[in-house]
Amino acid sequence: MKKLTLIVLLQMFAFTAIFAQTDLMQNTYNREKTTLNGKWKVIIDPYDNGSYSYRLDRFDEMSRSPRSAYYMDAKAKDKTDRMEYDFDTAETLMVPGSWNMQNDKYYWYEGSMWYRRLFTFNKKAENNEVFVRFEGANYKTHVYLNGKKLGQHVGGFTPFEFNITDLLREGDNSLVVVVNNMRHRDAVPTVNTDWFNYGGLTRDVFLYEVPQQHITDYKIQLKKNQPNEIGVKIATNGMAAGAKVQLNIPELKISKELTVDSNGEISTSVKVRKISYWSPSNPKLYDVELVAGADHLKDQIGFRTIAVDGSKILLNGEQIFLKGISIHEENPIRGDRAFSEDDARTMLGWAKELGCNFVRLAHYPHNENMLRMADEMGMMVWEENPVYWTIAWENEETYKNAKNQLAEVMTRDKNRASVIVWSMANETPPGEARDIFLKKLVAFTKAHDDTRLLSAAMEKHKDKKNKKIMIVDDKFAEHVDLLSFNEYIGWYTGKPTSSEKIIWKIKYDKPVIISEFGGGALAGFHGDETTQWTEEYQAAIYREQMKMLSKIPQWAGATPWILTDFRSPRRPLGGIQDGYNRKGLISETGEKKKAFFILQNFYKNK
Repeated sequence: MKKLTLIVLLQMFAFTAIFAQTDLMQNTYNREKTTLNGKWKVIIDPYDNGSYSYRLDRFDEMSRSPRSAYYMDAKAKDKTDRMEYDFDTAETLMVPGSWNMQNDKYYWYEGSMWYRRLFTFNKKAENNEVFVRFEGANYKTHVYLNGKKLGQHVGGFTPFEFNITDLLREGDNSLVVVVNNMRHRDAVPTVNTDWFNYGGLTRDVFLYEVPQQHITDYKIQLKKNQPNEIGVKIATNGMAAGAKVQLNIPELKISKELTVDSNGEISTSVKVRKISYWSPSNPKLYDVELVAGADHLKDQIGFRTIAVDGSKILLNGEQIFLKGISIHEENPIRGDRAFSEDDARTMLGWAKELGCNFVRLAHYPHNENMLRMADEMGMMVWEENPVYWTIAWENEETYKNAKNQLAEVMTRDKNRASVIVWSMANETPPGEARDIFLKKLVAFTKAHDDTRLLSAAMEKHKDKKNKKIMIVDDKFAEHVDLLSFNEYIGWYTGKPTSSEKIIWKIKYDKPVIISEFGGGALAGFHGDETTQWTEEYQAAIYREQMKMLSKIPQWAGATPWILTDFRSPRRPLGGIQDGYNRKGLISETGEKKKAFFILQNFYKNK
């Protein structure tokens, strides 16, 4: 069955995935699921032979039949039937997980990999609908069920799903997925990044079932500048005008019967007298229940306000300093993409130990477990769209791709109290085409969520006449709430003590967030503070940075680079980097470097 297409819904707050067949369902996290994690059969396909049902270079009796396409998962009929692939005899890989880290022969592989999983599924009710959801696959994915194409998705870090109700059959079902992680100039991100290009089904895959009439999307958050009024927007599927949806928040004594309009939607607000606001010191989450006929959906939602007043950041009306750290989605000890609750607990636990109340999830949307765990632990979050370095600014398809990935993460995380910043980009060179591109993203974001702050990690430049003067005057800063920029004084320019004489000229009266600073160090490598790659050199950078940044009047927070060492093909120095970016405060084996304790002490006393 096809989901209803609701034009008003798209305008209101749900974001259609340009590259996927089905709109994202809200809060599959709390729906009953049938996991498809585990061992999948795989076939490597560097020439993309499996994508074609006939050869493109010859049209004669030797052309291959449609059964030759891997997505058909065909079997030889008898001993005379020649088949050149067979999932049954193929090797296996674990899902979630990258192919790179599961077999040495795939470590540097960039190309296509076919996955197949057989499953059986019996619906609880005849009219129920069934979806298959992928929490993330890098980078371009085509999905087939029982030989029929469900659709495709572009982007390695956001979820996508398909309605499979009409294609399910009794007994075994064959789910075939081809994932290609090749980098492209017009992609988002583009060909050149400073992190490892993990390929494959890197996050959870599961089935879930809903009644024919069900809740598809909702946003339940405090209205902008209204600390005692909860805005409620709900979208439904298959529900006629006049149908009822029950909203319950027991601790707030809210029990409201809401009426669906002719578009299958609800838009209202509920006033509350007394509410315990979510914050790092009080990560209060309320149990929220929505009931629409046979569809019962629960969530855990925190309520807080976030705003700026000049150069101040106000959380629940009170000024707060963002004591942060940047994080890549990589579990350094396990040595692969992070995806699980345990991964999230480890990474955010380290950030807590560091003294953080804020994390920057760089340079792309992380998995949902990170945001759910941040809600529980009271960790504020910066979420970032993977518009990184030199995107193809004038390519309209590139913009649509960037907007789609931003829309998908906003759809997934709009009810997470921890998310206080949507970031548009990282280290993008100023220019007219870039400014147009990013301003369109800002307009799109504001139109769909006016309750969070907007930013981007920008850059500084030196004064041409006086190199001791650092200037921040990016024109794009006019369009964001937080003035954020990256700087590496003491590492890429000068020495640690070079920061002593730096003077900052910042033309905007906005909160200043230093989105990156730091330097590399090999854990266990020691020397004096003038020897690069030593823990002492990195510690000196952090010590001097704290002195320099404290002199900036608008300084409101920082997310130094970075929590842990992470894999990067751009870092080949033997004996030091060995394929890792060494700017982490914690090594890939979990060893804390001296700079960890410098920053920890600063945050403790800030």
